[in-house]
Amino acid sequence: MKVPCDPDFKKRKFHSMSMEGSGTMRVLVVGNGGREDALCKKLQESPLCEKLYCCPGNAGTARYAENLSLRTNDEIVAFAKENVDFVVVGPENPLCEGIVDELEGAGVKAFGPKKKAAQLEGSKDFTKRFLEKYDLPTARYKTIFSYEEGVEALQDFSYPLVIKADGLCAGKGVGIFQGAAQAKQYLEDIFVKKIFGEEAKKVVIEEFLDGKEASLLCVVSGNQLFPLESARDYKRIYDGDLGDNTGGVGCYSPNELFNAELKEKIGKVLKKISYGLEQEELEYSGILFIGFMIMGGEPKILEFNVRFGDPETEVILPRLKSDLLLLMDKAISGSLRREDFQWSEEACMTVVMTSKGYPHAYEKHKRITGEISDPTVFVYHNNTVLEEGVAYSDGGRVLSVTTMGDSLSACREKIYAHIGEIHFEGACYRKDIGIPME
Repeated sequence: MKVPCDPDFKKRKFHSMSMEGSGTMRVLVVGNGGREDALCKKLQESPLCEKLYCCPGNAGTARYAENLSLRTNDEIVAFAKENVDFVVVGPENPLCEGIVDELEGAGVKAFGPKKKAAQLEGSKDFTKRFLEKYDLPTARYKTIFSYEEGVEALQDFSYPLVIKADGLCAGKGVGIFQGAAQAKQYLEDIFVKKIFGEEAKKVVIEEFLDGKEASLLCVVSGNQLFPLESARDYKRIYDGDLGDNTGGVGCYSPNELFNAELKEKIGKVLKKISYGLEQEELEYSGILFIGFMIMGGEPKILEFNVRFGDPETEVILPRLKSDLLLLMDKAISGSLRREDFQWSEEACMTVVMTSKGYPHAYEKHKRITGEISDPTVFVYHNNTVLEEGVAYSDGGRVLSVTTMGDSLSACREKIYAHIGEIHFEGACYRKDIGIPME
């Protein structure tokens, strides 16, 4: 797959446009996944975006942005201070490390929560205490601090149950266990063998919730939540929703679970969250991703993420008709209003092409060839690298083949008619994305 790389094309384009004033911005996107590729594509459409950078970026982001080999927060902040007006932080790690605090301290606008608010993803215990304090619906839980305390706490729960290491743990700290032997072994791994190190000094044990999962992305401005359009992703690796969990191998928007009744109930939950953010003085501006379990029509909160979801971002942003950069700028300034959000009525769907073996061991650096012949079918890059203008696989989730259409079935028909035009050794993908799940 040949990838055009022309980081100055936006600058040339907007220099030829008639703009009022000098309100354009030089923008930096932090991250290198499908989420960041989708963000770059949307941000470069804004007439406010004069120059776009991405660090470290991938073969996809190179189509719109100048990729930079900045790896540490210090490097990013130093570059931004001299070269950038606005930073969009994609991944959770730099947010939880406090990069927004550092950027603002350097006089650079940044879209994302500060370190204190980022604890809503960085600490499971912090989140559960927040949910409990503000009477938000969630699973019953107990936080424990040692193996012995954990074994005793297991007696207060039935099986299956969920055990969550407190910190980020590279996304690997959550397990569902069917019996006491498994659960005790996991607690031993955490507290005795210290498989997650300092990120698992605390552990949350909680009841297992059985229902239908749904997620909602919200833009947060001054602690006030503005919900985006709904999406539904597929976590299991194999057709029929079988096999191991993944980071998400398909997604579509809108989510049919979000009927008028559920939206009303979730609206009440969002008001409580806003109230809690305000009471805790978290000064939250950025994205709040809320994972719900719908049980008997009632929403319960599974988790918070403090950034755009992946692959949800790849199906929500194409439906957004509003200027994303303007929305983000208004969120930071506190001038955001509900009427600022305009949406397409069309559906959007994505199918993720993965490396053979994912989510377990897999090979990387497979050359990607081919082009999608239908211009309405777009390919986002999840984990790729660009070498001499050619894209290679660089992770488990490699590409997200995406389109919009009048209906979900129309999207499904287009994607599966053309996905075979893209090739890399060992490429795999589910064949049942877009069939509404039970």
